[in-house]
Amino acid sequence: MIHRRSRTEDDAPRRSAYDRALEMLARREHSQRELRTRLDRSGYDEADADAALARLHDQHYQSDERFAEMLLRSRIAHGYGPRRIRAELATHGMPVATIQRLLAAAATDWLALATAQLRRQFGAVGSRIATERARRAQYLLRRGFDASTVRSVTHAELDEATDDAD
Repeated sequence: MIHRRSRTEDDAPRRSAYDRALEMLARREHSQRELRTRLDRSGYDEADADAALARLHDQHYQSDERFAEMLLRSRIAHGYGPRRIRAELATHGMPVATIQRLLAAAATDWLALATAQLRRQFGAVGSRIATERARRAQYLLRRGFDASTVRSVTHAELDEATDDAD
């Protein structure tokens, strides 16, 4: 009787950096910085990773611009503000000019988005209690909305609460 040995990961031929990066891109968009980090962590040679990333970019499989647009749309849909989105894009190595251009092109009504987030989290009724208003303001600030937007939303909510009390 012949016993066949099962293949283990050590026996399998290692995929190229290009194949590994392409596999990652098949699941979702990635920034070039993100792909570089993941390839480095997987132990790929720097030259192989550079060549793979250049090839993917040349073939239009990887685009930092496309990644940034996708991330921007996703974060807006999840109710995050411009400061949070700007910071996250910066961590992926996006240039400031690109970030500004994409945020402007999104033409998002940040005030309406902040109001919707506040209502989703805390309900439709505003609060006249200062500590509660501060808690709501902190929530919006943590989500990345500008202080002026937060102030506008929380003051509008205060006006609503005052009108309801009359």
